[in-house]
Amino acid sequence: MQFGVFSVGDVTTDPTTGRTPTEHERIKAMIAIALKAEEVGLDVFATGEHHNPPFVPSSPTTMLGYVAARTERIVLSTATTLITTNDPVKIAEDYAYLQHIADGRVDLMMGRGNTGPVYPWFGYDIRQGIPLALEHYNLLHRLWREDVVDWEGKFRTPLQGFTSTPRPLDGVPPFVWHGSIRSPEIAEQAAYYGDGFFHNNIFWPPSHTKKMIALYRRRYEHYGHGKAEQAIVGLGGQVFMRKNSQDAVREFRPYFDNAPVYGGGPSLEEFTRETPLTVGSPQQVIDRTLTFREMFGDYQRQLFLMDHAGLPLKTVLEQLDLLGEEVVPVLRKEFAAGRPAHVPDAPTHASLLAARRSAGTASDQG
Repeated sequence: MQFGVFSVGDVTTDPTTGRTPTEHERIKAMIAIALKAEEVGLDVFATGEHHNPPFVPSSPTTMLGYVAARTERIVLSTATTLITTNDPVKIAEDYAYLQHIADGRVDLMMGRGNTGPVYPWFGYDIRQGIPLALEHYNLLHRLWREDVVDWEGKFRTPLQGFTSTPRPLDGVPPFVWHGSIRSPEIAEQAAYYGDGFFHNNIFWPPSHTKKMIALYRRRYEHYGHGKAEQAIVGLGGQVFMRKNSQDAVREFRPYFDNAPVYGGGPSLEEFTRETPLTVGSPQQVIDRTLTFREMFGDYQRQLFLMDHAGLPLKTVLEQLDLLGEEVVPVLRKEFAAGRPAHVPDAPTHASLLAARRSAGTASDQG
């Protein structure tokens, strides 16, 4: 089981001070969070990809390459790589390159993005979001697995005898998660390729999340990749903690009430009741997170959003200390207890390389 944090890189005014961080400060803060995540023993740091204000992470590989040079162990991921508006050839090259820089500590989460104006900025139409995601990923999948590719599709120029460089590290492409909140076509896509499915269940009730994951699991088994319970599932979540739950609620309330993604909607109490948002003590976060397995089955990756809504960096780093020292050690132990032996761990470069070599040895012996 992997535990980590993800950031969407929003630049939001702190409602308690009225101060808005600069883009420079926000970028540096994301880097500090990534380094802190490794320091406190987390497994994954993931960054979003956005090309519109008020967000800053327009170049995930630049950030992750820098973080790779400053860390030794943590897996570097994306919370969204825009498979729709990015050229799959450039994705293939950029992330294979990052693989080499990070010695394999890289995976990706493919997503469509939910900001309409971004599509025409890159020459596409949001109404083609699903077809773009399907076609672009099909090409990317081939580029990482075939040394020479001949390809023709609807949305980009054909390729003839094309080789993307560099080739994936050790001949093993980065593991891919397909992220979606609401699109069954993406769950189907993840199942078809035997990839991971990440449901960022931060705004939806558990009943919806359960349906999406159940669909992915059924189709994963249908395509012959393993039993439904062996499918590779990741979940998002949002937490805010203080030692005392009343202090957590009191401190977080102004951020919740004024955040662009929350403000004007349900109350904090309603939102925490109907979605996975947990505001309280470390024990409450532990108890709430453990219910995810009861609802969705054993899964492989849990990422938390902690640096949103204008929270200052100092507060976020304090949250990471609580997460690493008091929450994750307990979750590791509890999630491991009773986990069936046939349920796999989250794939890593090392495990994928070992599987590839094992398959090659079995083939040679056969």
